[in-house]
Amino acid sequence: MNIDATRPAGHIRSMDRRRFIRSSTAAATAGLVLPRLAGAAGALPRPSIRRLERVGLQLYTVRSMMSESVDRTLETVAEIGYEEVEFAGLFDRTPEQVAETLKRVGLSAPATHHGIDVFRDGFEEAADVATTLGHEYLVLPSLPRAELASADAVRRVADEMNAFGGRCNDVGLRFGFHNHAVELQMIDGAVPLRVFLEHTEPDLVTFEVDLFWMIHGGGDPLEYFEAFPGRFALCHVKDRTPEGDMVDVGDGVIDFAKIFGAAERAGLRHYFVEHDTPDDAAQSIADSFGHLAALDIPS
Repeated sequence: MNIDATRPAGHIRSMDRRRFIRSSTAAATAGLVLPRLAGAAGALPRPSIRRLERVGLQLYTVRSMMSESVDRTLETVAEIGYEEVEFAGLFDRTPEQVAETLKRVGLSAPATHHGIDVFRDGFEEAADVATTLGHEYLVLPSLPRAELASADAVRRVADEMNAFGGRCNDVGLRFGFHNHAVELQMIDGAVPLRVFLEHTEPDLVTFEVDLFWMIHGGGDPLEYFEAFPGRFALCHVKDRTPEGDMVDVGDGVIDFAKIFGAAERAGLRHYFVEHDTPDDAAQSIADSFGHLAALDIPS
């Protein structure tokens, strides 16, 4: 859906219905774990459930909208009901301008993505922007193929991640790494993502698990959460068909309720909806939000 500059940003198909879902969900649970009681008196309670306390959005999903108007896009995101965003560029707006818009529409921005060159050569500027926008995490979203050319290269990257993490910690930030499918593929007998997890320090490096790409690459998020507890502070919530196509959250087969049931084990704190190539970005993020806002998560 294209955003019409002559109409309020909140005018999106099904928007009132999405807000109703969000409001009803919040009223029913108030962010707490509530038991579902069986109807008959004296019956055993069913397992308790909870809702996600807040749902975030990776703004790469709406990059076409951001290129037209950052302000209108952030207004739309907030209207839908999102409370957090993760940046992937400021689209020619200054950090101060973006910070003012975030404050006005009631969004927080706990994380942003930066390429490896920024961590190597532009860290000071990135840290200054992070302070202005209230970021807590600076996330490396991908690696050039050359950095994954051999097991030795992968180990060197892990060492460099520790160094990035140390620099982030020194200024009150956290360094994170976001996976794609390629880090799940064997290289010289080793799986790069496991090497990164095994050879980085938990107090220096956290991970943003992309659920679509992990599963697409043959990994099981629950197995990683069990093997590396507390290492995954952030995640990208994106859905997948049995054939491997990326779809809106709720339109695929990924069992988000089961995965998020292990959030405490994983260390998850932030959940960012993402779709790399949505047909209609505004409608996609509205539909994905509606699904997550109503999701029953076992606890």
